[in-house]
Parts: sequence; C-alpha cells; structure tokens
Amino acid sequence: MASRRLLWVVLGLAVVLVLGTVAYRRFLYHEFVGTVIQSPEPAFDFELMSAEGPVRLSDFRGKVVILFFGYTHCPDVCPTTLAKLAKVMEYLDNDAQQVQVLMISVDPDRDSPEVVQSYASHFYPSFIGLTGTPEQIQEVATKYGIYYKKREGTSESGYLVDHTASLILIDPEGYVKLIFPSVVPEDEEYLKAMAEDIRYILRH
Repeated sequence: MASRRLLWVVLGLAVVLVLGTVAYRRFLYHEFVGTVIQSPEPAFDFELMSAEGPVRLSDFRGKVVILFFGYTHCPDVCPTTLAKLAKVMEYLDNDAQQVQVLMISVDPDRDSPEVVQSYASHFYPSFIGLTGTPEQIQEVATKYGIYYKKREGTSESGYLVDHTASLILIDPEGYVKLIFPSVVPEDEEYLKAMAEDIRYILRH
C-alpha cells in the first residue's frame, strides 16, 4: 500500500514538473510569425531626405524601426501593406510610441519628400516617408536586398515599379531582426501576432 502511494506521489510530481516545464518554455520562447534574422553586423545606416530634412536610420536607435520600400503611385500592394501596418500600430497601443515605420520610395523621379510624406502619414500619423537621388535609393535598396524595376503601365497611371514589398524590422540596437512577407495576410490574428513580435523585441 505504501509503495503504491509513493508511486502516485512520484507520478504526480512528474506531471507537475512536465506541465511546469511546458509553461516555462512557452513563457521563455516566443514563436515569431516573422522570419528571424541573426545578423552579425548592424543594419546599414543610410541617410535619406524627409519633408523635414535629412534622416538617418541611426536617428531612431532605441526604437524598433520597420522599413518598407514602395511608392505613391503603387496601385495595390503599397496601400494595403501600409493600412495593415497602421492596424499593427493600433494593436501595439502605447508601445507604438517605440516603433518607427519608414517608407522609402523606389520612385524618386515622382516622389518628392513632401509627396511621400503626405502619402505615408495618411495611413498613420507617425509614419515617415523618405526619398533621395536614384543613386542613393539604389544603394539603400541593394544593402537591404530589395529589388525594384520600372515597367510600362497605362496612360492613366504612367509607368509602374515592380518591387520587393517585404517589411524589414530593425531592433533598438540597430540590427535586422525580422522579415515579414511581401504580402502580409489580411487575417486579423496575424496582424495581432506581428504586434506581439514587435512587443517581444521591445522587451528583450
């Protein structure tokens, strides 16, 4: 009888230990929806032009920075992506103050600093639009693995620009940490999970 009682005690302790370990692991390890990047080198520190003057990536050290390469004449991907990012900012609530979205134009011939800023801030007040010379944009895009190329459009839209639309997340220490897909899912739970990824990085 005593041995049987001891066996149940041991089994009970084992169950508690297993459940405790599972809970600890869930607390300790965050499951990211973005692709984790373990970059050994800091992100390329560029300088581009905003409507308020020159802006450097390093100006936002201490914040999470999200880079998005797009353009104001973009017919679909750019506006939908920025709208989703605005939703993510809403889910972040007070933590949104520690996040800076930078939209870098891949169409510097048509996107002046004022034009790209007006476009970006239309989606969320704190979003910053940046542009520069074609050479500057090409350098920054190349450093971040962004492809873009002009192609013929319609008489109404003018030319279009095919471009990589991935979202690049840079952590507060200045390292590329996450890449979100070119086409961010519409799913509300996914957008909330993106917000949790950002919140986790802010706290770790």
